[in-house]
Amino acid sequence: MIRLTWVQPEDLVGHELRQAAEDGRGALPEVAAVGDRWHAAGGHDAPPRAGASPGPAPEELRALAEGLLDELAAIPSPLPEPSELDEIVASCPDWPALRPQARPLIRPEAARVRGAWWGRAAGCLLGKPVEKIPREGIRAIAEATGNWPIRGWFTAKGLPPEIAERWPWNRRSAGTSLAENIDGVPEDDDLNYALLALAVLERHGRGFTTEDVARTWLDALPAGRVFTAERAAYRNLLTGLEPPATAVHRNPFREWIGALIRADVYGWANPGDPATAAAWAWRDARLSHTANGIYGAMFAAAMCAQALVAGDVDEVIEAGLSVVPPGSRLAGAVRQAVADAAAEPDFERVADRLYARHGHLHWVHTVNNAALLAAALVHGAVHGAGDFAATVGAAVAGGWDTDSAAATAGSIAGALAGGVPERWTTRDRLASSLPGFDGVSIESLAARTLALGEGDRR
Repeated sequence: MIRLTWVQPEDLVGHELRQAAEDGRGALPEVAAVGDRWHAAGGHDAPPRAGASPGPAPEELRALAEGLLDELAAIPSPLPEPSELDEIVASCPDWPALRPQARPLIRPEAARVRGAWWGRAAGCLLGKPVEKIPREGIRAIAEATGNWPIRGWFTAKGLPPEIAERWPWNRRSAGTSLAENIDGVPEDDDLNYALLALAVLERHGRGFTTEDVARTWLDALPAGRVFTAERAAYRNLLTGLEPPATAVHRNPFREWIGALIRADVYGWANPGDPATAAAWAWRDARLSHTANGIYGAMFAAAMCAQALVAGDVDEVIEAGLSVVPPGSRLAGAVRQAVADAAAEPDFERVADRLYARHGHLHWVHTVNNAALLAAALVHGAVHGAGDFAATVGAAVAGGWDTDSAAATAGSIAGALAGGVPERWTTRDRLASSLPGFDGVSIESLAARTLALGEGDRR
């Protein structure tokens, strides 16, 4: 029997119960009653890292799971974390003013957009081979190969067999993302979604809708290339649901990192305009996410927009927080991470504090990864003198969603610097399963991104 990850009802209940514990519903008696019924019937908790349990469930357990998921979805979160854009804006006292669209194209932005694309590709590629390896394993591998603190690509050369056996590389990535076999930029969802956002803007312009994003997914995105919340939303689209119902129906991953990794291009298309970037990211994110899942996308898009014109990381982080409800879990986590990263020279101690606060979250949750992203950016700027390697290395050393956190960190660091060091570039070819994008060059993607706004600015 095929075990499909992230969609089988018997695997979703445990994740939804954990989501309820995180969003304030866990203490409600009706949620506790659902949990009791589920466990009494033999249902399991959420797999800690995997997307599916190893064996099929009895038909009666699957039927029970479907009913319980619908019961849980009907119980609203009591936390003040809205998902509608007007409510999000109203809750943000520092929401930035819109920047006029009609303005001259600033040529330094071209170098920054190019740096952002290369930075995203490099950070993603750095984190790929150690994705799903916990923090202690990443350090063991890096130390054994003379790459600690992480300042270059991972390699299997010189890695002792006992460490390789204990901490095996990500099986999908080692063949294309270790130093000895890198040949261009390999395919990854963190890059596919940037390509999709570019396609949405090229096809539909500044007035694109969530429905346009959904149609682009169905037209261009293979179902096997989507995971967690995106896979649930994709399934919901195919059953006839429309946004925003696609984000909530049997989707316990709606606050995970997927929307955050889709947001960079919306920032790059709006240099110096974090408000518009965040609003565009909201249109995309609501297809599959709610609350902090949406805030993560808005946070990233606003930072990417500001990184094209900002003078320092503090300005970028401030722009990101300005579009996030200040009372949300994500805003609190980012503020604490920024303070720790600025004050503590040893990033391992910063990571210790992140794990003490957020170690209970899934490794691809938005809140912990957004905090790690902010910490890596600030630590790299304050204690690493803005060094690109220090920033992306910290994002990977944090050990959660290594390729995703490092991709966004690399995007922002590359934009701020107006480029990335040559040793962090590859052959200029990006692999992708998306129609029309396989083999595309990073340089051409940067040119296409810049072209998005030229008509509005003239």
